[in-house]
Amino acid sequence: MLFYFKGGCIKGRIYKIESKDYYVSDAVDSLIRCSLRGRFQKEFALKKDKLYKVDLAAVGDYVEFEFNKDGTGVIEEIYPRKNHVSRKAPKIKGASTRGERLEQIIASNLDLLVVTSSVKNPKFNPKVIDRLIVTGESSNLDVAIVINKIDLGLAEDIIELADIYKEIGYKLIFTSKVNGEGIESLKELLNNKTSLIWGQSGVGKSSLLNILYPHLSLRTGDISYSTSKGIHTTVTSVVLPIDENTFVIDTPGIREIDPYGIREEDLGHYFKEFSEYINNCKFNTCTHNHEPGCAIVEAVQNGEIAIERYESYLAILQTIEEDMNF
Repeated sequence: MLFYFKGGCIKGRIYKIESKDYYVSDAVDSLIRCSLRGRFQKEFALKKDKLYKVDLAAVGDYVEFEFNKDGTGVIEEIYPRKNHVSRKAPKIKGASTRGERLEQIIASNLDLLVVTSSVKNPKFNPKVIDRLIVTGESSNLDVAIVINKIDLGLAEDIIELADIYKEIGYKLIFTSKVNGEGIESLKELLNNKTSLIWGQSGVGKSSLLNILYPHLSLRTGDISYSTSKGIHTTVTSVVLPIDENTFVIDTPGIREIDPYGIREEDLGHYFKEFSEYINNCKFNTCTHNHEPGCAIVEAVQNGEIAIERYESYLAILQTIEEDMNF
């Protein structure tokens, strides 16, 4: 079992968060609605004032809690995370654009990030895929890519980009809920892991999970044909237990993703294909953009690094530079 009794407290794992309610799975696999002990709230306020991460407890965290008389619980301790995946918190409309954006933690204590896209409805977007990959790489996670809805037709440019990802070394699975292609391969990939399923709204994350695990009966949505973008159906990240050793975390679809906490000089280390060349740059603080003697730029010019991936790198680099200009 994952959970055990320790003294007067019970160890559990946060399965979902709604506002100030933390739903924790206990020793008998019930979901207990918990709150945070007041001392955490004070620590949270201090962190927020200093522009540190805004999520003191996150989905996937292991915690200790005590029961209240009414059957709810109070979280007394939050265990250290082995890892977590996060992004820059979305910009607040009307707020100042100056200063560092806060961290929004998506989930913690993971084994695998499954970057999920679709061939269309919504349109295949490699720039989003690359941003999600960087997020996973910077969290030291294994990353796999799923390209869904292939029953709608695989364009040549998607096949070419898929080949690039495979050549870099990423596991890539084509899937379809219509004809069942890739479903067994995906199930095998997820087995005995805690996996975060992440991608744009409308790419079919919940639909795939319903095919993989019919007992979940997750709500699925349609595409907004006025915008060609997905409609959110999952409203918060939630841990879905499949068996004793297999957990998947379904997430709300994203409209934007900026990786959090990455420095300009470190970004290149999260593009796996750069590793062969990155130590050959003239300057060890090279950002692989405008510096002379850059081995990465030379490899792109020689066709050894795909121009599509390098353009993604530059786009992410630009968001880091914008954040630093305050």
